[in-house]
This record gives sequence, structure tokens and C-alpha cells, in this order.
Amino acid sequence: MADEQLNEKDLNVEETGAADVGARVLELEEQLAAAKDQSLRAVADLQNVRRRAEQDVEKAHKFALEKFAGDLLPVIDSLERGLELSNADDESIKPMREGIKLTLKMFQDTLKRYNLEAVDPHGEPFNAEHHQAMAMEESAEVEPNSVLKVFQKGYLLNGRLLRPAMVVVSKAPSAAQPSINEKA
Repeated sequence: MADEQLNEKDLNVEETGAADVGARVLELEEQLAAAKDQSLRAVADLQNVRRRAEQDVEKAHKFALEKFAGDLLPVIDSLERGLELSNADDESIKPMREGIKLTLKMFQDTLKRYNLEAVDPHGEPFNAEHHQAMAMEESAEVEPNSVLKVFQKGYLLNGRLLRPAMVVVSKAPSAAQPSINEKA
């Protein structure tokens, strides 16, 4: 009888031990799955940080000249304005005009080499992303919302707007208003 009681106790202990081992295995499997998930997330985060850092470096290289180029734009505007305002027929200033033209060309070539391009939209449709409308003017000769005049050229640096072009935009002519004498 005592042997039977011992065997029953041994069986109960073995069953309880097997249940504890099974529970422990499940617990360890859950911890392993959580550790794998955490590891995968850490690797993904690291890849994202590396990619963002590479993009930031690329943007820094691309747009490092942005402030410097923006500060040079008034100089090129002044050279262009000087050519526009000077009298091309006056022989006494002809050598000076030629010098300004050459200086302006060298300046424009240098800007182009550094991916700074002018936005001169004369005659093109108005584009709010690259143009700033300063005024609207009625015109029957061109389509409405076309650029009639350019007050100041705009500039793009590596495709990004550095300064919008200041323009006058056309609008459709209004219907002729009858005068007071015609109404009667």
C-alpha cells in the first residue's frame, strides 16, 4: 500500500514537473520571438537612420551654395539692368557696354556650372510655383494667365526655387463698357 502511494506521488510530481517545463518552454519561446522582433526593428531603424543621413549629406552638398547664390542675385540683376538702361547707340559707352556684357556672360556661365539657372518666363503660362504675380494687365494679344512682362528673373538651384520671377500676368480684356452718351 505504501508503495502504491509513493508511485502516485511520483506520478503527480512528474506530471507537475512536465507541466512546469511545458510552461517554461512556452515562456522562453515567447521571449525568443520578442527578442527577434526587437532585433529586426533595431536593424530597420539603423537602416532608416543611415538612409536619412545619406539624404541629408546629399542635400547639404546640393544646396550648400543656396545662401551665397541668393546673395549674388542682386549683382547679376544690376548688371542686366545696367545693360538695359544704357544707350546702345552712344559710341562713348560702347566699350563699357561690351565689358558689362562679357562680365555678365562669365557670371551667368559660372552660375550655370553650379546648377543655378534663371527663370525668365516671358510669354509662358503663369506658374505660381516659380512666378510671383506683381500685377495683372488686360491683353487681347496673348492668352489669359500668360506672363506679359518680367520685372525680375527668378532662379532655381538644382531644381529648387531660390527666388521666384516677379511678373505681370495677362488677363482677358473686359467687355467694352458703353459710355453715358450711348446709353441714352
